[in-house]
Amino acid sequence: MKRPKLKSASKRVSCSKRYKIQKKVREHNRKLKKEAKKKGVGKRVKKDPGVPSSAPFKEEVLREAEQRRLQIEDDKEKKRQTKIVERAKKRKKETGSKGSEPTAKKARQDVVEKQPEKLSAPDKNSKHYLCSELNKVIDASDVVVEVLDARDPLGCRCPQLEEAVLQREGNKKLIFVLSKIDLVPIENVERWIQCLQLEFPVVAFKASTQIKDKTVQARKSSRIVASHEILDRSRAAACSGDGCLTELLTSFAANKQDEASLKVGLVGFPNVGKSSIINSMKGILACNAGVKRGITKSMQEVHILKNVKLIDSPGVVASASNPPASMSLRSLQVEEGQQNVLEAVRTLLKQCVHSQIMLQYNIPDFRNSLEFLTLFAKKRGYLQKGGVPNTQQAATAFLADWTGAKVSYHCKAPENHGLPAYMSDAVVTEMRSGWDLDNLRKGNEETLKGVKFPSQASSIGFISKGPTAGQLSVLDSSEETPVAAEGAAEQNDEPVQNAEEGNKTEEPDKPQTMPLKKQPGQVHFQSVDISRSAETTDDAYDFNAHFK
Repeated sequence: MKRPKLKSASKRVSCSKRYKIQKKVREHNRKLKKEAKKKGVGKRVKKDPGVPSSAPFKEEVLREAEQRRLQIEDDKEKKRQTKIVERAKKRKKETGSKGSEPTAKKARQDVVEKQPEKLSAPDKNSKHYLCSELNKVIDASDVVVEVLDARDPLGCRCPQLEEAVLQREGNKKLIFVLSKIDLVPIENVERWIQCLQLEFPVVAFKASTQIKDKTVQARKSSRIVASHEILDRSRAAACSGDGCLTELLTSFAANKQDEASLKVGLVGFPNVGKSSIINSMKGILACNAGVKRGITKSMQEVHILKNVKLIDSPGVVASASNPPASMSLRSLQVEEGQQNVLEAVRTLLKQCVHSQIMLQYNIPDFRNSLEFLTLFAKKRGYLQKGGVPNTQQAATAFLADWTGAKVSYHCKAPENHGLPAYMSDAVVTEMRSGWDLDNLRKGNEETLKGVKFPSQASSIGFISKGPTAGQLSVLDSSEETPVAAEGAAEQNDEPVQNAEEGNKTEEPDKPQTMPLKKQPGQVHFQSVDISRSAETTDDAYDFNAHFK
C-alpha cells in the first residue's frame, strides 16, 4: 500500500510472511537437490590426483603433459590472431564499400583523419627511437660515462659506442664507471680497475637499491620515526663511490672555461645500473629503475649540483651478430618476444661451472637445463595446478637474478691487455688529461674499503664472450647476420656441460635419441631414458595407452 506523501510503497513485510517465504524456498531447494541426486546430476567431478610417485617414467609423463598444454595454448593464440586478421579484413571491406559518398564529405574526412597522424607519439619500443635518443645524449654531453657491470666489464663494453664518442666534435671526454662491485670478489675488482685504467679513467661505484620517492620521504618525515629507522646502514641501502665521482666531476667542471653547467651523459647496455647511479647521487628516486630491462625509454636530465647535470639514456641496442650468451644478458629479445626465456637460460648455464650453480642455488645434480629449471621451480615454490613445476616462471626468475643485482658471478681480467683498433696512445693521453687522477685513485681505495665483497668460493665463475657489438643507427641492423639465433638453434638440444669439462669426449654407453623436428618459436626437449638396462622397446610406457 502506497502511503501519502511518499514516492514509493514500503517494502516492509511482516515477520510471519517473511519466515513463510524462507521456509518455502528451503523446501524448494531441497526438492531440487533430491531430484538431481536421483538422476546423478549432482555428483562432483573427482579432482585429478596427478601422476603418482610410484609410476614409472614420471618425469617423461610430466614433460609430455607440459608440452601438450603449451601446444593447446599456442593453438588458442593462433586462432585468436586469425580472428583479429579476419575482423581487420572485414572492416576494410566495409570502409571500401562506402564509396558513394559526396566528394566534399570525403575531403573533410581525409583532413580529419590526417590530423591525428601528425600528433601521434613515436613508438618508444622501436630500435629507431632508442638509437635516436642515445645519439641525442651523446651529442648533448660534455663527458660521456660508460657504465660497466663489474661482473662482466668486458662484455658490457660497446666498441661502436666508444668509437662514436671519440669521433664526435666538441672534444668529449669518456670515462668508465664500474657498477655493482659488491657482487664481485675484491681481487677481481682491483684487477679490472688496473686493466681498464690503461685506456680511460675508472670509478668504482656501488649504488643504493633502496632509494625512495620524494613524496614518500616527505610523508614519513611528518610522523614520528622509530630510532632504528632514522639511519639505515643495511647492505642494500648503502651507497659507495658517490663522493669520489662527485669530486671528480666538480673538479673537472671547475677547470672548464665555459660558465655553463657540465653535462654528463650515462650510457651503457640495459640493466648495468645507469638510473641507479643517478638516483644514488641525487639521493631521491629521480629516474625509474628496476629489475626489468628496458625501463628507460628516453633521455632525462637531472641536476645533481649547481654546475653538474646528469643525463640518463636508454640502453644500447645490442646487435644480432653477438654470441647467444651476450644476447641473453645484454639484449631485449626476451622482453620483446624474439627469444624464448628457456633458450636464454640454457645458454647461460653452458657458460658456468656445473658445481658452482648447484652450490649457489642449493639444488641437487641435474643433467640439462629443463631438469635444472624443474628443481629450481620446486625450490622456489613455482608450481602450477596439480603440483607441476612452472619452468617458464622459474626461467624468468633465474634470468632476472642474473641481469639484476642479485647473483654474484665474475669473469677473469685479461693478463695481456692491448688497446683496441680505434684507440692509440695519443687518444689515451687526451682522455686522461683534465682529470685529477691522484684523488681518483685515493677515492677508489676508500670505496673498496667500505664495501663488503663476496668470497671467491661463493661467486660463480663465468666465461666472458668479449665486447658486445651495439647499434647506434637502424641502418646497421640490415647488414648484420643473425649469428645468435643460429648458434641457439644448433645448441638447442645439447645437455648442459661444465665449463671445465667442455672439451671432454662423451661416454659411449649413453643412449642415443632421435632428433625432434624444430618449429619456429617453440622449444622442444628430448625425453631421456632413466633406466639404461631397459634396451628393448616392447614394454615401453605409452602415455595415451597407460595413463587414463
